[in-house]
Amino acid sequence: MKFIDLRLCEPILRAVADEGYRTATPIQAEAIPHALEGRDVLGRAQTGTGKTAAFALPVLHRLSAAGVAAGSKRRPRCLVLCPTRELAVQISASFDTYGQYLPLRCATVFGGVSQMSQVRALRRGVDVLVATPGRLLDLMEQGHVRLGDIQTLVLDEADRMLDMGFLPDIRRVLKQLPQGRQTMLFSATMPDGIRRLAGQLLGEPVTIRINAESSPIEAIEQSVYFVPRRHKSDLLAHFVKSNSVTRALVFTRTKHGADRLVRHLRVRGLPAEAIHGNKSQSRRQRSLESFRAGRLPLLVATDVASRGIDVDGITHVFNFDLSHEPETYVHRIGRTGRAGASGVAVSFCDSEERAYLEAIEQLLRAQIPVRTDQPKYSAQASAPLVKPSAPPAVGSGRPRRNGGPKKRPQRARGRKKSAYRDAVS
Repeated sequence: MKFIDLRLCEPILRAVADEGYRTATPIQAEAIPHALEGRDVLGRAQTGTGKTAAFALPVLHRLSAAGVAAGSKRRPRCLVLCPTRELAVQISASFDTYGQYLPLRCATVFGGVSQMSQVRALRRGVDVLVATPGRLLDLMEQGHVRLGDIQTLVLDEADRMLDMGFLPDIRRVLKQLPQGRQTMLFSATMPDGIRRLAGQLLGEPVTIRINAESSPIEAIEQSVYFVPRRHKSDLLAHFVKSNSVTRALVFTRTKHGADRLVRHLRVRGLPAEAIHGNKSQSRRQRSLESFRAGRLPLLVATDVASRGIDVDGITHVFNFDLSHEPETYVHRIGRTGRAGASGVAVSFCDSEERAYLEAIEQLLRAQIPVRTDQPKYSAQASAPLVKPSAPPAVGSGRPRRNGGPKKRPQRARGRKKSAYRDAVS
C-alpha cells in the first residue's frame, strides 16, 4: 500500500515524500487506517518495521484536522510514553520530520539533564508531548504539565517499560488522563504483563501482529559459536579483526558486563563504547553520535538502552549474551540488514545458554548454522585484564633508613553508593 492511499493530509504526504518514502510497511498499512478512525490499537512488531510512523502519522493528521489553539495556552493533546531517553529523542525527531509542514509543536521531556529547557518548551505550548515516565511525573508534580486535554495516548516499547519497573509510574500518569481518549500500545514482544496492561487500557482494540517470521531477516546471515563464557571476549575481538568489522552493535545482558567487555576490547586495540542506564545522557549521546557517524566501530549495549538506537548501515550484530526471550533475538538482529541491505548476526552460546538457543530456533523454525573457526585460547588471554595487587605482608619490604617505625597505612575511603536508579528516565 502506498502512503497516498492512506488518506493522510497533503502536508504529511509531502513530508513523507521528502524522506523518500512511497510504500507503507506492513505495520503502517494495517495500523494507520484504524488509528485515523480513532480506534484503539494493539500493535506488535520488531525494530525497523516502521512502528513510529504507524502512530505518528495518524496522530498528526487528527491533530491537524482538529485545528490548533491560539496563543501559548496550548496543552498537550497527544502523549507518547517510552522507556529511554534515546527513544524519546528519536520519536520526537520523527514527529518533527513528518509534521514539518503543519503548525504543530512537539516537546520532549526525559531525565538525566536539566529540566529548564523542557519547562520553557512546555510554557510556549505543545501539541505532542514525548516523555519518559519518571521526568513526566516530576514535571506534573511541579505543576508544569497538565494532561486534561490528552486525546491520544501512545505507549511505545511497552514491554521494556514493564521490564524497567515503570508500571507504577504509568498508572499514576493514567489517573490524570481523560477517559474517552484513544490509546495505542506498541511492543516488540507480547508477554503476559503486556496482555494484562492492554486489557486494562484498550477498549475493543484492533490487534495487529507482524510476526517475527515475517520480519525482514532473510537477508541476515546468522551463525552461532559454542564457546565458554570466559573466552567470549577473546572470540569477539578475533572475529572483529579477522572480518574487518566497521559498524557493529554488541548486546550484553547486564550493564556491568557491557563495561567489562569494553575494557577487554580496548586492551586489544579495538575502539568501543558502552551505552546503558548508568551512563550520563551527554555521554550516551556522544557515543551514539560517534557510532552513527562511523567514528566508533563497536557499540556495546543492553537491550533496554538499545531501544531508540536507529542507525543505518550496521553491518554486524553480536549476541554476546543470548537473551532468554526468543523474540528479543529477532528484535536484536533486526538492527542489521535493513532497507534491503545484507547483514551478519553472530551469537555466542555457552553451556548455560543452550536452552535459550533452542527456544530461538523454535521461534525461527530453523537451526542456526554453527561455526567452529575459533582461535586458540591461552590462559593468559582469559586472565583478568588488571590483576589487583595484594597488600604487602606485615614486616615485609626494606627497612627504613632511619630505623623508625613505619607509618600505619591510611584506610582507603569506601565508595559512596550510587543514588541513581538503574532504570533510565
